[in-house]
Amino acid sequence: MALEMKVPSPGESITEVEIAQWLVEDGSWVEKDQAIAEVDSDKATLELPAEASGIITFKAEEGDAVGVGEVICLIDTEAEKPGGGDESTETYDKPGDEKGEGNAGPDLDKADAENKDTGEKAAPVKETQQQDASAKESKTYATGTPSPSAKKILAEKDMDAKDVKGSGRDGRITKSDAENATPSMGTPGTGDRGSSRTKLSMLRRKVAERLVEAKNTTAMLTTFNEVDMTAIFDLRKEYKETFKEKHGVSLGFMSFFTLAVVRALEMYPSVNSMIDGKEMLTFDYKDISIAVSGPKGLMVPVIRNAENLSFRGVESEVKRLALRARDGKITVDEMTGGTFTISNGGVFGSMLSTPIINPPQSGILGMHNIVERPIAKDGGVTIAPIMYVALSYDHRIIDGKESVGFLVAVKEALESPTELLMDNDVKKALEL
Repeated sequence: MALEMKVPSPGESITEVEIAQWLVEDGSWVEKDQAIAEVDSDKATLELPAEASGIITFKAEEGDAVGVGEVICLIDTEAEKPGGGDESTETYDKPGDEKGEGNAGPDLDKADAENKDTGEKAAPVKETQQQDASAKESKTYATGTPSPSAKKILAEKDMDAKDVKGSGRDGRITKSDAENATPSMGTPGTGDRGSSRTKLSMLRRKVAERLVEAKNTTAMLTTFNEVDMTAIFDLRKEYKETFKEKHGVSLGFMSFFTLAVVRALEMYPSVNSMIDGKEMLTFDYKDISIAVSGPKGLMVPVIRNAENLSFRGVESEVKRLALRARDGKITVDEMTGGTFTISNGGVFGSMLSTPIINPPQSGILGMHNIVERPIAKDGGVTIAPIMYVALSYDHRIIDGKESVGFLVAVKEALESPTELLMDNDVKKALEL
């Protein structure tokens, strides 16, 4: 019996997926629950496990777009699993085989091949030689030689006559040929000048569509500020090892930024809003999306109800989601929703950028690299670890006063984390 394997629904809003890669060969034996294919949706890449053991037959090729519920392969569950070898297989190519006709086939084939070589192939060879001879005869001393006027024009263009094809008699380069000739953009070197073409995955195409949509449908504006990270550096230096020993996760920067954003969203709720038709929808909860780079491209998993999480809770959730994204195990539900996004381009060395809003959200905070810079402090100049931060926002519902105030609130919390994020009790806040 042939079992039909259909595309399961990866999520409520997904109606189509793309076969990214078959993980087994067509016609091979597969075991039940073995991963047989990777499929791309517009939000994630998922593995499809075999629903039964048997011989698999493909009904879709890599790169095909198939609808949810469509059959992509058949599994013959009644087929026998291949063994180490088949003793009933007969061979007839050995000398002295009792089945004499076994030797006749190869000899006849060889004879036919010899006959074909001596007859049928002779004509094409002769024809090719005649063509080569006629091609040589058509070339004369005039071929590729510019006329005096053409020569002058080519000299003015600093072009070589060998780079121009002549249209005159016997291939002579005319004045018109020289006038229409385009100078070369440069002489290719001796290095590799190859290129390759790769089809974009469905996930990458969807990311591209959403980025263009955000640019075209929002009144996006970006405001910047700088943060002195000295206080956070001091806290991490003192408590990082103890925190990791106690909770099994590192005390990174994401927990400070996430909790600083939660505090700022409480103060400026319009930043935690989005446009829904002719209305503004404001959320009481803070679901913070974090942009992470996965093997299939940019992914944005969501930290749910970040307002209820401690430093340990945020760091644990960031680690869990990042590992799932890296291993390709992130689900659609884990990337759906989100009321505000944090993007950390600093891990790649970015000094400054204007992050693009993640629609339908109205704001995104961009983190960047931390560099020691001279700053004015207490009436003097000192060296401090500085990070530039950027807030891109939808100006349709967020005014300049609110956007600047939000970013200043984030800056204040990061520069005074003990007072504003830890309620002046560091050990209690870090659960040490």
